[in-house]
Amino acid sequence: MIRDDIKAATIDAMKARDEKRVGTLRMVQAAIKNKDIELRTAATTLDDDQVVAEVLTKMAKQRRESIEMYVAGNRPELADAERAELAIIEGFLPQQIDAASAEAMVREIIEELGASGPKDMGRVMAELKQRLAGQIDMSRASLMVKQALTS
Repeated sequence: MIRDDIKAATIDAMKARDEKRVGTLRMVQAAIKNKDIELRTAATTLDDDQVVAEVLTKMAKQRRESIEMYVAGNRPELADAERAELAIIEGFLPQQIDAASAEAMVREIIEELGASGPKDMGRVMAELKQRLAGQIDMSRASLMVKQALTS
């Protein structure tokens, strides 16, 4: 279970006195706990897929956006700190597929669904999200789908 992996990694980081890693992993645990609390009213708990999709992917996206902003604002030390956190978070995410495989998957889904234009983008994106949850950045996937449906 991914929660156990994160907890074990936190303990290992504490033993190694890796303060940056400990801090990042505690932040991940806090985000998961916050999501659990948020869902408590729905009487459900997060499974591993939801932890990846709703917590870790979101945290990774936030780090990527922060890196872009810090680089644009000429703050390389802050960008480096965000990159270090991103690397730790990505260690718990599923392996990301390469661009060529993603494009092939987009074309395959378009053919399967018989999508013919931009009006079908929602259906294609829903299917892509179901098949590749956590394995692809959905904003990048959205651009691929839009390009494939308009050409």
